[in-house]
Amino acid sequence: MKEYKEDFPIFTKSPCVYLDSAATAQRPAAVIEAEKRFYETMNANPLRGLYKLSIAATDAYEESRKCVKDFINAADEREIIFTRNASESLNLVAYSFGLSFIHEGDEIVTTVMEHHSDMLPWQMVAERTGAKLIYLEPEADGTFTEAELSKITDRCRLIAIAQVSNVLGCVNPVKELADRVHKNGGVIVVDGAQSVPHMKVDVRELGVDFLAFSGHKLMAPFGIGVLYGKRELLEKMPPFLTGGEMIEYVRLDGATWAELPHKFEAGTVNPAGAYGLKAAIEYLQSVGFDRIREIEDRLTALVFDEFQKLPYIKIYGSPDPAKHTGIIAFTIDGVHPHDIASILDADRVDIRAGHHCAQPLMDYLKVGNTARASLYLYNDEEDIRRFLESIRKVRGIMGYGA
Repeated sequence: MKEYKEDFPIFTKSPCVYLDSAATAQRPAAVIEAEKRFYETMNANPLRGLYKLSIAATDAYEESRKCVKDFINAADEREIIFTRNASESLNLVAYSFGLSFIHEGDEIVTTVMEHHSDMLPWQMVAERTGAKLIYLEPEADGTFTEAELSKITDRCRLIAIAQVSNVLGCVNPVKELADRVHKNGGVIVVDGAQSVPHMKVDVRELGVDFLAFSGHKLMAPFGIGVLYGKRELLEKMPPFLTGGEMIEYVRLDGATWAELPHKFEAGTVNPAGAYGLKAAIEYLQSVGFDRIREIEDRLTALVFDEFQKLPYIKIYGSPDPAKHTGIIAFTIDGVHPHDIASILDADRVDIRAGHHCAQPLMDYLKVGNTARASLYLYNDEEDIRRFLESIRKVRGIMGYGA
């Protein structure tokens, strides 16, 4: 079977065992070359010029939008809004939809496992509108009991949830939650930052109203993100930011807004990032989600098998490695996660340590921080061997017995 590490220049130029893909993915040469090609052959401000370079930049930008539309099976290219990242996409929904259509007495439902980017915007909306914010609490494996789901009442106007937890790695029941909230006339906002790079996400099949994700977790350049929104909702929403390009006409006493999607893309956009995102999606599709799932499940199982032999290691989330989407959050008795990460760094093994922008979940789990290893398609068995070799040294270095 093909190994993909050779497609990623960083592993030649800066060799390491990279196990922090939940934070950001590495970029294949195809993406780096695409962004370079944009700047070398079509660098101009898109949408505004009538000369060849600008037209080429505009075409590249809009072709990228069509690529994203097809990738997530949106109904219309106008439903694809380019942003800087998932955080900006979620804030766009909170400020533009939340503050306009959520009212006092309404209920917003989210979960304690959310990334701060999908929690703070809804806290803001609840505070400003007088809506009630309700948190669903998961079981240890990340699932929700029917008792928890019963917190979604007929007063719920919005559910905000990550499709995949960036700590537990669990896949949340988005389609079921969409059905529940739609019965009440509400909407569902999905944080797809950890799902879109790892599994096929079909917005129409899931029935989601909004989906946010970041390009950089998808092997695309930094600074490009996506918001998908149903056209009928986006049409009703006021702009999030104002300025150049998002207008139709400006007068001294006001303005009228441009049509979708440009109403939500104020100022100079990031065409090189969008072009790189298109290249990343094409690379991802050439590999295929089935192959990605196979790699992640196989390597996660190898880690679980070894961790279960070490009684001082605790894994958070499901005991089934196949239910982690390549994310393994863990602690080692008596060792702070920052020390774990520092010891592994000395062996050029890169993991994440901290609260992972999910402090309420850490509090709920009764742990201050965890270490986290996260996998992607370019990882292999040699990476896992080196990771486990370093893990076995941690307690000895910290003064404990084996």
